[in-house]
Amino acid sequence: MKTGHEIREAIALKQRSALEVAQAALRDAQALEPQLSAYVRLTPERALARAQKIDDAIAAGKDPGPLAGIPVAVKDIFCVAAEITTAGSRILENFRSPYSATVVQKLEDAGAVIIGKTNMDEFAMGSSCENSAFFPTRNPWDTTRVPGGSSGGSASTVGAGTVPIALGTDTGGSIREPAAFCNVVGVKPTYGRVSRYGLIAFASSLDQAGPMTADVRDAAQTLEVIAGHDPLDSTSVDTAVPKYSTFLRSDLAGIRVGIVAEFEEQIGKSDQALAALYKAAYADLERLGAQLIDVRLPHARYGLATYYLIAPAECSSNLARYDGARYGCRVEDGGDVFAMFERTRAAGFGDEVKRRVILGTYALSAGYYDAYYGRAQKIRTLIKRDFDEAFATCDVIACPAVSCPPFELGAKTADPVAMYLMDYFTIPMSLAGVPALSVPAGYVRDLPVGLQIVAPAFEEAAMLGVAHAYEQATQHASKRTPLVAAGRAS
Repeated sequence: MKTGHEIREAIALKQRSALEVAQAALRDAQALEPQLSAYVRLTPERALARAQKIDDAIAAGKDPGPLAGIPVAVKDIFCVAAEITTAGSRILENFRSPYSATVVQKLEDAGAVIIGKTNMDEFAMGSSCENSAFFPTRNPWDTTRVPGGSSGGSASTVGAGTVPIALGTDTGGSIREPAAFCNVVGVKPTYGRVSRYGLIAFASSLDQAGPMTADVRDAAQTLEVIAGHDPLDSTSVDTAVPKYSTFLRSDLAGIRVGIVAEFEEQIGKSDQALAALYKAAYADLERLGAQLIDVRLPHARYGLATYYLIAPAECSSNLARYDGARYGCRVEDGGDVFAMFERTRAAGFGDEVKRRVILGTYALSAGYYDAYYGRAQKIRTLIKRDFDEAFATCDVIACPAVSCPPFELGAKTADPVAMYLMDYFTIPMSLAGVPALSVPAGYVRDLPVGLQIVAPAFEEAAMLGVAHAYEQATQHASKRTPLVAAGRAS
């Protein structure tokens, strides 16, 4: 699979046209859909028109942007002007967005060519991409297994080589876990680094958009484009965006890497082969010149319980807007407006969404707010302090991205708690608001897994630099080919 930066260079040198690349990406996506079900829909008219404009700009001697001609997929939680945006839910099945999310607009302004909207767990609630209202997505490394969630469609299509870049969202691990399962790079930026305007909300204090890419350089260059302050998003932070691609390293001399004792204990209990892989990954970091330092995150073990109070509470508030009165589906069968609300939501929301709305509403109800939601927010503060103390002694943290390799479709759908436990190693970073990424780390039982690199808030440059050095030294992603892969040459 060619990377985004390789495609961009070939187009700039006129070795290939943007139109040819877009046509190949659409052709490959269509060919692989029967096996992967990665897309809710393709957008060929938009893609081909955009690609032609880029070729015209190049022919006129104009600079069409840093991502010019690169085919990109967008998780169906982002609004794209004039396109249907469902968030993986029946309740928005026919909703056509009147505007584009800020990150989507930035991608198109930079020359990216959007070829389609990818499948996802409904409203980003899930860890396997099986909670989509439409169909489950499959892993390109083994189509009997999940691609991870909730950004499973984005991970699957990048992992299969159809596109080198896709957009995902991460609330508690929804970029990092599927990236690990599909052998790609997935970045959750610092909360506030990337605009959430036009991103359909799940949990507003946790949701963050980020890139899922073929390699770390693609991730760095994409983050340069989509990051930055947005006056349309009140949570967007007005701080300078570095040119991340200039911080990519080839060694780790002088870098202090924290190893979390609590995580090592946990991974040792769950899967010995996976534990051995992560120990090998830490040894690779040390061979690259890093100094390994033991750090503690004593409150991380409360992360799962804390998250599953805060996130459902916020989703119960955010999803109240879907009532059939303003947009989305509407179910009428006589009776009053409240009966219409009830029938619309019963028909439009899936089981997992209903489960979390009920849990969140309960946690916010009179008499329980302080005992549940209020206490969870206090634990969130303690988790943030743990990270602050850890980063006082190290530059980045390296830890597991997942607690197991990709599991079989249907293996955890009957047990919500088992599914929630998939996010054990990713939730603490989301609660703390710090940036984290997953980079390919090798294979367990012939299935890919990722290494998680975590940095202090707004230190994505350091995180990407460490990940790049590790990626270039190990080349895990290029050692094997997925069973389902695009056949294109560009």
